Amino acid sequence: MNLLPLWVAFHVLVLALLALDLGVFHRRARVISPREAALASTFWILLALAFNAGIFFYRGPQRGLDFFTGYVIEYALSVDNVFVFAVLFRYFRVPPESQHRVLMWGILGALVLRGGLVAAGAVLLQRFSWALFGLGAFVFFTGIRLLSHKPEAMDPGKSTILRLTRKIIPFSPDFHGERFFVRENGRWLATPLFLVLLVVEVTDVAFALDSVPAIFAITRDPFIVYTSNVFAVLGLRAFYFLFAALLLHFRHLSRGLAAVLMFVGAKMLAEKWFPISTPVSLLVVAMILALSVVASKPAGKAVAGLPGRDRPEN
Repeated sequence: MNLLPLWVAFHVLVLALLALDLGVFHRRARVISPREAALASTFWILLALAFNAGIFFYRGPQRGLDFFTGYVIEYALSVDNVFVFAVLFRYFRVPPESQHRVLMWGILGALVLRGGLVAAGAVLLQRFSWALFGLGAFVFFTGIRLLSHKPEAMDPGKSTILRLTRKIIPFSPDFHGERFFVRENGRWLATPLFLVLLVVEVTDVAFALDSVPAIFAITRDPFIVYTSNVFAVLGLRAFYFLFAALLLHFRHLSRGLAAVLMFVGAKMLAEKWFPISTPVSLLVVAMILALSVVASKPAGKAVAGLPGRDRPEN
């Protein structure tokens, strides 16, 4: 089946929606209300499900189930992104009305990055069958590392990228609305908002290295891997504005995500001898996430654990 028309149509759709979002609905800086975030989140989920239905009818039930499972896994793993975004925005004291723009441009960068990773992964697995074991081991040990990782306790000020950037690029000490660069005293300066965007992009590199190989555990079809990944990323902004504050109360959710990664990694490692079907994989992932949410009784101290220091000097 010639997938070129589908690739073209998909990218036209995504670019048109992003242009509409950035150029019409969010042309001016403003605070995103919970109601608007809920509507946007619902829209992106329904759009993904509609696309999923199209795959089901045009490419068959198996491809449709592969897309849905990949979408669920990627959406679940995106929760860690939300934790980190919340910490970054709090640390840098990003004005609420400017947060959407940072996430918008961050997601545009993420789409390009993940497209490259999917292409590289597809070529690697096609040419070297043993690469599946390497990716599986990487995902499994990433899950183990995540068990001791606490996003809410991270300190952005210790970032190597942050320190190097401050030495190389001159920064303005103040925010200037939604502007990433500003001209002061005859020279161009980066604003703190640009610094936040840079950290968001670098952080997404680490998350993409975890999540993209995880989808290859479900299917080797690059179109399914890429589109399920993109739809999850597109819904991430609305998900952040809707659930960021709430997610900080779920202390065991990060452990649940670690368990998902460990399961996916083990699935890749054992696929040659003990293949696990897509429906079973979806059921296991759903059960892990459900148990981690149920086990996470509201913990009010989680919010207090966020870095609450003043915005650092630039």
